[in-house]
Amino acid sequence: MCGFVGFTGDPDQGVLRSMTTAIAHRGPDDADYYESPGISLGFRRLSIIDLEGGRQPLLNEDESKALVFNGEIYNYRDIRRQLIEAGHKFRTEADSEVILHGYEEYGPGILDRVRGMFAFALWDRERGELFGARDFFGIKPLYYAKMGGTFMFGSEIKSFLPHPAFKKELNRRALESYLSFQYSPGPETFFENVYKLPPAHYFTYRDGKMNITRYWLPEFHAEEDKSLDYWVDEIERVFDDSVQAHKVSDVEVGSFLSSGVDSSYVACSANVDKTFTVGFDNGEKYNETSYAKELSELIPVKNISKVISPQEFWGNFPKIQYHMDEPLADPSAVALYFVCNTASKHVKVVLSGEGADEIFGGYNIYKEPLEWAWYDNIPMPIRRLIGKAAGLLPAHRGLNFLVRRGKTLEERFIGNAYMFTEKERREILKSPLGVPDPSELVKPYYDMVKDKDPVTRMQFVDLNMWMVGDILLKADKMSMANSLELRVPFLDKEIMKLAGRIPTKYRVNSENTKFAMRRAALRRMPEKWAKKKKLGFPVPIRVWLKEDEYYNRVKREFTGETAREFFNTDKLLALLDEHKAGKKDNSRRVWTVYTFLVWYKEFFINR
Repeated sequence: MCGFVGFTGDPDQGVLRSMTTAIAHRGPDDADYYESPGISLGFRRLSIIDLEGGRQPLLNEDESKALVFNGEIYNYRDIRRQLIEAGHKFRTEADSEVILHGYEEYGPGILDRVRGMFAFALWDRERGELFGARDFFGIKPLYYAKMGGTFMFGSEIKSFLPHPAFKKELNRRALESYLSFQYSPGPETFFENVYKLPPAHYFTYRDGKMNITRYWLPEFHAEEDKSLDYWVDEIERVFDDSVQAHKVSDVEVGSFLSSGVDSSYVACSANVDKTFTVGFDNGEKYNETSYAKELSELIPVKNISKVISPQEFWGNFPKIQYHMDEPLADPSAVALYFVCNTASKHVKVVLSGEGADEIFGGYNIYKEPLEWAWYDNIPMPIRRLIGKAAGLLPAHRGLNFLVRRGKTLEERFIGNAYMFTEKERREILKSPLGVPDPSELVKPYYDMVKDKDPVTRMQFVDLNMWMVGDILLKADKMSMANSLELRVPFLDKEIMKLAGRIPTKYRVNSENTKFAMRRAALRRMPEKWAKKKKLGFPVPIRVWLKEDEYYNRVKREFTGETAREFFNTDKLLALLDEHKAGKKDNSRRVWTVYTFLVWYKEFFINR
């Protein structure tokens, strides 16, 4: 696991080293550089495979191509053997070198052959062309920008800041979309003219022109003629294979462990020596350490845990937002930072459970279309009228049902978070720009699966939006902030191929979510963990915001100069006060605005 930077144009050794140093946390073990007419590449290394010989940038036999690569290729030994048989000569034992020779042999077709997580850039000197790609699910990030005739690219946006051609400007359009999604959706970022390469895409850049191509797409084609036992057997077989592949390493591998079935299934299957857990000292609801300790004793494996204090949580939040590159208002990102920090003191690599919910159908919201399904038989115009009337009354669970079902699935579900509607964000923003409604941003993904059932359509949207913008963003940035490699065995091409065949009734039904996967997990652990209801990572934000110390901390930001620049602060204070008074749980919406303000101060005021 590593980080890389690069830029086109005349080499500048000082600039290249400054850009590379900005991401030293991604690779504290080593640094190296490559400079040639028209291109400069910088690399920071966290040594995992071929500890002595796997330095980057890597060069091919005649040094006509140079590679910087971040990630892991789990089937690299098979590909390496095939390439050697084809006549290629390898200089290292590193997994990344198969990308270099694989591109020589297969061109972009190498992406169809690999299994892993990755982002990379490959310079072809003879063609004067840059080729880059991002993995199938978006586990590893890849950013790019073109400014003043210079094309910049790398693992983190902050690495662009030292380049003299980089112009740091806030992208206000991103702020509007963020207020709805709680993350920055789509290819745009919070920095003007800086973009994210989407997952499962590759690019070529030559003579100032950028071409982007999608090379893979997750698919759902349910096979209804097979039994539940068949699917449980297949999940067990394919998951065990993925876990073993994800353990390929020349250093020790550990595992995260919460109270949920995903990380528990990983820990029970991986045969590691250490597991890592964090919690909060706010009662059992917010502290999973006892669950993790109990399961660790059953496996058995050593469990190392930490209880996060409110002071640590709030005190480290600005630094966490700096490492995030873009504001992310998911409170669990802070908990993830601390569990990564804890693990990094003992191991260099950890396995984690991200992706299981999106692939196997784990979120509780996926059950919504199955509840009172008869209601959908009422004509939509009537449901809309009922929903609008219900929305005028004080919030109540039954009324919320009527409000939500008064909208189409495409209107009401944009992912696992929906903070502010278009109307609400217009009210709190001082100068709204009229960014498209959130439903317009998710529409392209709904269109791709318009013939599928509602649950599958929701999963597909989350696979392409929520998982990329929230789940995997925080996984990469929080682990790399602590120089830790985080691997996600659920996010594997072979597992997706299997999950896409499982009938919806074995993914989500009235009994539980991730139904078939939980049955497979039950073979490894007691029901207490295998059938535990999905909780996410509970963080006591709603509790703290009612306490004077943290209420006042947020209030200062909501009335400060930055808030006055972007927001109608009276609206912000109304949200905060309404929450403190217990009239309404506004904690997540308050946190969304507060996160942006903290992030903005880190990148545009303090630094």
